[in-house]
Amino acid sequence: MRSAFWAAATLGVVLGGSSPVPVAADTSEVDTAHTVHIKDFAFVPKRLRIRPGETVRFVNGDDEAHTVTAVDKSFDSAGLDSDRSWNHVFAKAGTYEYFCELHPYMKGTIEVTR
Repeated sequence: MRSAFWAAATLGVVLGGSSPVPVAADTSEVDTAHTVHIKDFAFVPKRLRIRPGETVRFVNGDDEAHTVTAVDKSFDSAGLDSDRSWNHVFAKAGTYEYFCELHPYMKGTIEVTR
């Protein structure tokens, strides 16, 4: 039975039909996701430079809850428990300063440049 499956899959590829054989993903796309880790009551990296339209993922690696809150209140993750993450797309160029509302001494900056 297995050989019949592979024969049909191979025949589908040769004839241009659809095939149940997995095809490798196109990895030529630019990675537009960046990660800021929350570890030991700090944002790491503390400063990150990205381009407009890119996404930043904030990952809480601490045993305490944290937030990712813009100083100007333009974004807010709400509470992130341990091992939770939150994504934010930075659409416009600018400098975005943020902090943790629960631990205001935790600060970071996202620079969005063209």
